[in-house]
Amino acid sequence: MWQVWLIISGVLFILEIITTGFLVFWLAIGALFATVTSLITDSIIIQLIVFIASSCLLLYFTKPLVDKYINKQKTLPTNAYSIIGKKAIVLEEINSITGTGQIKVDGEVWSAKTLGDEIIAKGSEVEISSLDGVKACVKLIEKNQNSIIENKLD
Repeated sequence: MWQVWLIISGVLFILEIITTGFLVFWLAIGALFATVTSLITDSIIIQLIVFIASSCLLLYFTKPLVDKYINKQKTLPTNAYSIIGKKAIVLEEINSITGTGQIKVDGEVWSAKTLGDEIIAKGSEVEISSLDGVKACVKLIEKNQNSIIENKLD
């Protein structure tokens, strides 16, 4: 039976090379433990228990360490999210249906879109509510009646 466990382990190692999750590796190691167990006892049940228990224990105790030290996120730090909540001026009409629109915030020009089907005219003031990839998601800032009247009087 040890040959079967060795073949299972080999197949799992090859599968680990093909995948990138570093998950199947622990199952392959568990199969190696089962291989050693099969040399000690002929009981399939004990071999399966050793395989399952060792695989689970290895996953539970070592996967977090591997994720922390080997599978580090390769992201570049950015301050792009600092524009969320800021006000911007629409440079090009924002139309989510056609996918067009640009805003200017903090001296930078960003592609923009609305979360709904709203069309926002050029020159309008908007607030950035979130980022979707390289596009700023904006909502129109509603002017209150007093500011509209004050602007007309000036």
